[in-house]
Amino acid sequence: MTDFATSPSTTTGQRLRAAGSAVASLPFAYAATLILLIAAYFMRPALLSPMLLLLIARQAAPLGLAAIGQSLCMRVLSIDLSIGGVIVGVSYILTGGLLPFSDPVLMLIAIAFGVAVGLLNAFFITRLRASSVIVTLAVTLIITGVAVAFSQLRSPGDAPEMLRQVSRLKIGIVPVALLIWLAVLIPIAVFLRMSVFGRYIDAIGANPRAAWVSGIPYVRVVTVVHVMSSLFAVFSGFLLIGFVGVGSMDLGRDLALNSLAAVILGGVTFGSGKGGVLGPTVAALMLTFSFNLLTSLGLGEPAKLMLQGLIIGVAAAAYSIQRKT
Repeated sequence: MTDFATSPSTTTGQRLRAAGSAVASLPFAYAATLILLIAAYFMRPALLSPMLLLLIARQAAPLGLAAIGQSLCMRVLSIDLSIGGVIVGVSYILTGGLLPFSDPVLMLIAIAFGVAVGLLNAFFITRLRASSVIVTLAVTLIITGVAVAFSQLRSPGDAPEMLRQVSRLKIGIVPVALLIWLAVLIPIAVFLRMSVFGRYIDAIGANPRAAWVSGIPYVRVVTVVHVMSSLFAVFSGFLLIGFVGVGSMDLGRDLALNSLAAVILGGVTFGSGKGGVLGPTVAALMLTFSFNLLTSLGLGEPAKLMLQGLIIGVAAAAYSIQRKT
């Protein structure tokens, strides 16, 4: 007698349904990336050449680094809107000429500045229980205001030669900036998956009060997360300054919102790290590719902003539907 419960057709159907469920549960960034690649194939096939794809990936590196830090903050039910301010501060430290030090020393000062901003954010958020949105927004406004005030006395100059070389260097056809992104991304992904710290982040995101009661060092974990986010913003600023070649008070202005978009599209929401590190990475590449596609079609900044808002809205709707089903 044939056992229909274990027949080949039944097994195949179960596997297809399981595969379909797995695909449907992927972050929105994956489907959006596929759609954009198909659109580019018909409208601007030149964008799909290996050389241009690598250049687009290089452009995405600063956003990808910022998105790593932003995703960590969101996983512990926080947020970091000070990314843009940190980058502006780093830009002026490196190019303002106020500090009479060599470029390597200025870079170390910029890193220390990022650590200080992260500690300041974490202090207000963890010790004073202030809103992370308000705190980090206020910090970025203060930093930007101070940098702009100093820039009126002494305008930003050229970027350090070291950073400009990094922006130009390639190993074969692969930009060094892309390799730097990967060199940061892969260890962070492994560390979060394998370490106790990564489990602490998940526990805090799931239930902060229960994590506190169970003895998890909530204050320490959130502090480290915000310091890491500020450091990733510093490294992102290094790459941006190297790409542009000169200091600017507008540098990284939209990176905080774009990093939020990349994190959400990559499947990371407040208290949930479902998208891991790979999801925001794919989303950063997708957003950068979409901006390049729009530019190649002759559409400007307004179209980019509208597309970004549309993508985020569709992603939010998709996640809402997934939670209800």
